[in-house]
Amino acid sequence: MAKLLFITQKIDKNDDVLGVYHRWAEELAKKTNKLNIICLYKGESTLDKSINVFSLGKDERNLEIRNWKLEIIWKLKYVYRFYKYIFSIRKEYDTVLVHMNPIYLVLGGVFWKLMNKKIFLWYNHPMGNMLAMVGIFFSNKVFCTSPYSFSAKYKKTSLMPVGVDTNFFRPMPEISKNNRQVLYLGRISPIKKIEYLIEAAKILDNRSFDFKVLIVGSPSSSIVDKEYELKLKKMSADLLSRGKIEFRPAISNQKTPEVYNSSGVFVNLTPTGSFDKTILEAMACGLLVLVSNKTVEAIIPIAYKNRVIFKEENVGDLAEKIIAYTKITNNEQENITVFMRRLVVEKHSLVQLINKLAVFIEN
Repeated sequence: MAKLLFITQKIDKNDDVLGVYHRWAEELAKKTNKLNIICLYKGESTLDKSINVFSLGKDERNLEIRNWKLEIIWKLKYVYRFYKYIFSIRKEYDTVLVHMNPIYLVLGGVFWKLMNKKIFLWYNHPMGNMLAMVGIFFSNKVFCTSPYSFSAKYKKTSLMPVGVDTNFFRPMPEISKNNRQVLYLGRISPIKKIEYLIEAAKILDNRSFDFKVLIVGSPSSSIVDKEYELKLKKMSADLLSRGKIEFRPAISNQKTPEVYNSSGVFVNLTPTGSFDKTILEAMACGLLVLVSNKTVEAIIPIAYKNRVIFKEENVGDLAEKIIAYTKITNNEQENITVFMRRLVVEKHSLVQLINKLAVFIEN
């Protein structure tokens, strides 16, 4: 079995967005002889003591204190620690898996090539830059989940399952469900196009439709994301005052199945090119889903496409699809949700992903 160095942004089982990669680490450890992890930020972890987790130090910072000199000092600390770690444990790994951040391949690619390490990059984003191209160049193999990802066009790229823990994300009949509650769950950022959901909500309100939109998530520390959240709340001020829209801050990844199961419809508006794991988490929890992403459209059978897919950035079509879901019979709803969960279990489960990764790591 291989000895793996896994490099990821954060190891924190409670993180609202990145908590899933704690589970990746748990499962990767079962498929490797030795697992070491380098992360930018280390939070709460229950990983086995045999797994070494090396933090570059973002968890040591007070992120509220920012100035350009301090930023440079911290970035230099990150780079110093990165080189210290990859060199000091060089005999403890023969394979490197870099998750989503090709900068680590720019920094360490030459060293790993000289040390004859196998190099894998997970890069699943619609946009790519010089860093991504350099990272792909150094990689023996590149992984993504979307055929519309920037990295998908390269011959060395393989399409992979998304990796949803279907034992954790599952229907929970004991939780009270509001079938008229429309859920968005994820990061608050312009790339998520949440404003279109708010505009669709205004259409529903004008048509006296009984509904509630629940938006669960927080912006990053960037000014752009924070200003975007303020814009969304300003857009929805009237609906907020009447309880038709509710904003809740990001919650621990461990609590998201409860939120999924309390809602009736899940909406994702991320443009084609990426594949938000929240879509498949919602499907695994037995929700009706609405998406405009062509990546998802490609895996949905024709019989269900008219239900699941709405026209990208078309608020009128989104509103109509939300209303249409409320008119289906209980039997039809069960047929859709049972099929969608089975699709995730059979094609995009965490077990499917780790088994496929293990094949590449071992060969």
